[in-house]
Amino acid sequence: MGFSKEFVADKPHAVFIPVPAQSHITGMLKLARLLHHRGFHITFVNTEFNHRRFLKSLGPNSLDGLPDFRFETIPDGLPSSDEDATQDVDLVSDAIMKDKLLAPCLELLLKLNDQDSGPPVTSVVCDGFMPFTILAAEELGVPAVVYFTISACSFLGYEQYPTLVEKGLAPLKDESCLTNGFLDMVLDWIPGMKDIRLRDLPTHFRTTNPDNILFNFMLQTIHRVDKACAVIVHTFDALEPHVLEALSSMPKLPPVYAIGPQQLHLNQLPDDPLKNMGHSLWKEETECLEWLDSKEPNSVIYVSFGSIAVMSQQHLIEFGWGLANSNISFIWVIRPDLVVGESAILPPEFVAETKERGLIASWCPQEQVLNHPSVGGFLTHCGWNSILESLCAGVPVLCWPFFADQQTNCWFACNEWGIGMEISNDVKRDEVEKLVRELMEGEKGEEMKNKALEWKKLAEEATAPHGSSSKNLDNLVNQML
Repeated sequence: MGFSKEFVADKPHAVFIPVPAQSHITGMLKLARLLHHRGFHITFVNTEFNHRRFLKSLGPNSLDGLPDFRFETIPDGLPSSDEDATQDVDLVSDAIMKDKLLAPCLELLLKLNDQDSGPPVTSVVCDGFMPFTILAAEELGVPAVVYFTISACSFLGYEQYPTLVEKGLAPLKDESCLTNGFLDMVLDWIPGMKDIRLRDLPTHFRTTNPDNILFNFMLQTIHRVDKACAVIVHTFDALEPHVLEALSSMPKLPPVYAIGPQQLHLNQLPDDPLKNMGHSLWKEETECLEWLDSKEPNSVIYVSFGSIAVMSQQHLIEFGWGLANSNISFIWVIRPDLVVGESAILPPEFVAETKERGLIASWCPQEQVLNHPSVGGFLTHCGWNSILESLCAGVPVLCWPFFADQQTNCWFACNEWGIGMEISNDVKRDEVEKLVRELMEGEKGEEMKNKALEWKKLAEEATAPHGSSSKNLDNLVNQML
């Protein structure tokens, strides 16, 4: 559906509905702030579960908002779970796929339209992975703008899922496909992704079960995108030119806007009333910044596996001894739910060995950490926010992708952008030690650092007043008006 003037009251009103997970909420909140600065009335919708988590991590008045930037909630219909952990991905995906949130979402949109306290809703900014929100916008008769808070290469990877099914490559024939080299098949038919292998696509197709929840959820997501009137991806033209070109030439897709990195746009806002708005579901420990102040420039590696990735206790210990044996200073974020099914416990010998040069935190203000002069490298699960924040800080990465789009981000970071090296999936301390040293002190690390600084400069150019992302953001706003 195109945009039309009849929806515009005294102020355009955009409703944001993110996937109930940390990285999606962060990405959507930043775009909401940018549109608010452009004169939009914003309603930001969290699930009740995450709303409570925000109040716990940011304080009881943290979501009071402004008269024209408000927070609302909808129930997610899931059984109650630990308030300090990300909800089960399969359960959340199943609820979204079966449109269980559609009725409460529609009810909220109708309520917002009937209120005298704000202008009527003029558009819904749908998280790409909340396909039911497109139906809700349709039902309300307003346009849906779909925002994928991931890289363009991952989005293009997901767009291949129907083709994988057609070619008989997904779901997998049997379990042996995971180990017999089948995933190393080079896919020569994807425009903008030369030499990419099957294993480098987002991982949800790696199932032998045709009814697998996440696989079918992704197929549904890709199937509904063409109903939107615009697609936003959080990247910039210079970073993924061939991929963006491929997406723009796909006949069924609406116009695609690359508007990132959002944080660099936000940094330029002169007087942003939402500047201090937090977006972390965990309480951030800022002591790590003081700790970094006492370290030499580029001497510390920052280690964080994001908000969803989990590992075994054995992998935790291998990572730990790899870091300890490298003799490099480190900050390591160990979330309460990082180890599958148990508490993350590091051996006392490790703690004694590293107490002078290691700091363990449960959650950090990541962007501030990455931009600190003492940080010279980042060991990451390759979530898209992490990769983009790393680029903006000019910091190279060691990649240990966990699932979903992280494999695709890892492949591009190592092969296309020249800023990364991959740690093998089955973590061994010797490899971790060797790669940490190479990243922080080796020749390859030096090359990657220089490359990361080049990308940082290009990201700044993209978000400068006449840069590609700024122009794309202008065009998007004009289309939404």
